[in-house]
Amino acid sequence: MTDQAQTPPAILESPFVDHLGAQLVSATDGASEVVLPLAEWHLNTWDIAHGGVTMTLADIALAMAARSVAGDGVGVVTVEMKVNFMQPGRGELRAYGRVLHRSTTMAYCEGEIRDSAGHFVAKALGTFKYMRRLAVGREVTRQRLRSDPTAKPGPSDG
Repeated sequence: MTDQAQTPPAILESPFVDHLGAQLVSATDGASEVVLPLAEWHLNTWDIAHGGVTMTLADIALAMAARSVAGDGVGVVTVEMKVNFMQPGRGELRAYGRVLHRSTTMAYCEGEIRDSAGHFVAKALGTFKYMRRLAVGREVTRQRLRSDPTAKPGPSDG
């Protein structure tokens, strides 16, 4: 097996999601599946999946479902999301998302998370806004924010 085959697929160039260790299984036609093998640092003091990890995984799955029906260069941002926790998550968490309704600007999605034994861990509902992807890493010229006592009104020469 090559190193490339062992590397989990990155999820849309998100450093946070990559750091979390979530892996995209599929995202097509308004449905998605994302998996997260739980590590010690994903757990809370009771040795179960931290609620924030569970919520983040739900957010990723729902967003990926919404993105799967968007055009090239279009991303999504979470407008609102609700998660109901049913029982503790253990082992490996698998999140499923699907688009229930889509308009030109928004997607309303639902999803669920199950653990490695197939137990129903959480249910999620969320609304996502479609947006053009922003250029990342480009240098932005900023104007000086503090007042300059020597400045004169009008356009600057700099």
